[in-house]
Amino acid sequence: MDKIPQEYEIPLYLFHNGTNYETYRFLGCHKGTKDGNDGYYFRVWAAKARAVSLVGDFNEWNDNATPMQQLEKSEVWEAFVPGLKTFDTYKFSIVGCDGKRRCKADPYGTHMELKPQTGSKIFDIDGYKWKDEKWQKERQTKDVYNCPMNIYEVHLNSWKSCDDGVYYSYTKFAKTIIPYLKDMGYTHIEFMPLAEFPFDGSWGYQGIGYYAPTSRFGTPHEFMAMIDLFHQAGISVILDWVPAHFPRDEAGLFEFDGGASYEYADPKKRDHLAWGTRVFDYGRGEVKSFLISNALYWIEQYHIDGLRVDAVASMLYLDYDRRDGEWTPNVYGGHENLEAVQFLRDLNTAVFSRCPTALMIAEESTAWPMVTKPVTDGGLGFNFKWNMGWMNDMLKYMSYDPIDRAFHHDMLTFSFFYAFSENFVLPISHDEVVHGKASLVNKMYGGDVDKKFEQCKLFNAYMMAHPGKKLMFMGTEFAQFREWDYENGLEWFLVDEYENHRNYHAFSKRLNRFYLDHPQFWQKDFDWSGFSWIANDDFRQSIIIFRRFDADANEVIVLCNFVPVERKSYCFGVPYKGKYTEVFNSASPDGAPMTNGTVKSEDVPMHGFEQSVCIDIPPFACLYFEVKKDGEKKKTSAKKAEHSSDKKKSDKETEKE
Repeated sequence: MDKIPQEYEIPLYLFHNGTNYETYRFLGCHKGTKDGNDGYYFRVWAAKARAVSLVGDFNEWNDNATPMQQLEKSEVWEAFVPGLKTFDTYKFSIVGCDGKRRCKADPYGTHMELKPQTGSKIFDIDGYKWKDEKWQKERQTKDVYNCPMNIYEVHLNSWKSCDDGVYYSYTKFAKTIIPYLKDMGYTHIEFMPLAEFPFDGSWGYQGIGYYAPTSRFGTPHEFMAMIDLFHQAGISVILDWVPAHFPRDEAGLFEFDGGASYEYADPKKRDHLAWGTRVFDYGRGEVKSFLISNALYWIEQYHIDGLRVDAVASMLYLDYDRRDGEWTPNVYGGHENLEAVQFLRDLNTAVFSRCPTALMIAEESTAWPMVTKPVTDGGLGFNFKWNMGWMNDMLKYMSYDPIDRAFHHDMLTFSFFYAFSENFVLPISHDEVVHGKASLVNKMYGGDVDKKFEQCKLFNAYMMAHPGKKLMFMGTEFAQFREWDYENGLEWFLVDEYENHRNYHAFSKRLNRFYLDHPQFWQKDFDWSGFSWIANDDFRQSIIIFRRFDADANEVIVLCNFVPVERKSYCFGVPYKGKYTEVFNSASPDGAPMTNGTVKSEDVPMHGFEQSVCIDIPPFACLYFEVKKDGEKKKTSAKKAEHSSDKKKSDKETEKE
């Protein structure tokens, strides 16, 4: 064993302790000098390995040509090789504790071969000249909770097919999609995983190169250039990140040194049985350093604005997707994975201590409490969580025959009771439109195509008005009929050739722009003072009416009719004496107001208010109204406005405030 150099002692100590959050600066491949020769140092953690050597193009993949030396008492192996150059390919040839030799990609490698090859490539990510200084400066003062967040989720391979049949490059993709995102009114783009993965059919969720942007679309610097272009255009970038599991690929983390290394040794914790993958050992310091360093690597080195953390529920529960006898309770007799809970808290603490404006979004599908509450308060420390309960309830509700919706009215209203318990993102993601699940428009009830379009527009307008940030998967904005297929591009021809899809696309654009222009829909997403019911109990007619407020107490009244029946002269209570103007109507071809114009309130008490209005409601329609109070000169502040649905004040009382 080689003696540990003094400068290695602190990085190694922190690495083994689980608190080296820049482990990628030590392990992996790095430029250096030894005995006056320029070259590269290679370091790899292989705790139980009997022997490790470096193989690659430079030594004709000879297992015996470049042996690595184990640093004393460190479980880390090192070699220095002079004369190498960028893009040279290499792997670690490891004789495991079981005596078998395995050829492994570098877990900290920054670049990899194009699939199906799995070798790591030498690439120094330093040296890219960023041009997003303005973005970074503005980001430091941005209140992510009270800003618009309308996320467009994409699978880079299949957003559009290139004319020549090859993948878009990172930069070509950015230059192509940015004008579209700006025109459509999206604020964020979320990528399905782009860390290197060998199998296209995994969509990136079974990766082997956690530190390497996939080479399908270019080099790491080209990946940086793509992020740079998005930032220069004012678009935030979110990346799907997968700390819940990894695949059994021979070149990956699977049994890296011949036994349990990155994964749990306990067979009752080790495997995701349904997915055929391995679970990270969250209690092991070296694994924690690997994962937390990786999260910060994407945020700090690649300027990613946030991470959507995949499959959090599978991390939190020891019995996730397991039957009785297939899991062991924790020390308190419960089913919580205490090590994973602590890992998530440490992860979020580390990220926010260094990047306070980052987005850490949990895909968490259970009722685990305080997911988006601070670690200091006992929470997991994320700042956003996908609202999977809302998504499941609403998609099921929209699949019911409208005749039966009256009997399921609670599915429509229940989400409002917990809407402010977490900082929610409302997701219609790729998982909901894949093979076997139907596209969004085809999830709507019935066989009548026009009725499906009407219901889908109603659903989207309702979703945009519901408290919480928004996410829609690519293709839903023009109501693609076919389910998403990762091997083929979206059906863009539908917009050009069919009026329904063309109108739906225009509707989505108008809806997105309405959202951007109206802080009532995003400024107080996580506060009861940003929402109030007018009527939530008209289950017989499947109608709900509610109010959304901004910080200055400006409001939009939202009315949704979930049945294909027109309601003439439908009356409901309103908070102020004044004029109420229809400003959005999902029943029109593109969402433009078309039914009511401006109506004046009458002195008829209803729904706890002194005033009411009567309007016409088209079938399957969501309507937005803005109000101008009689004699209004100045809006009251949000702090002074009473928004409680339990105590409605008269117009006179409100004006006195």
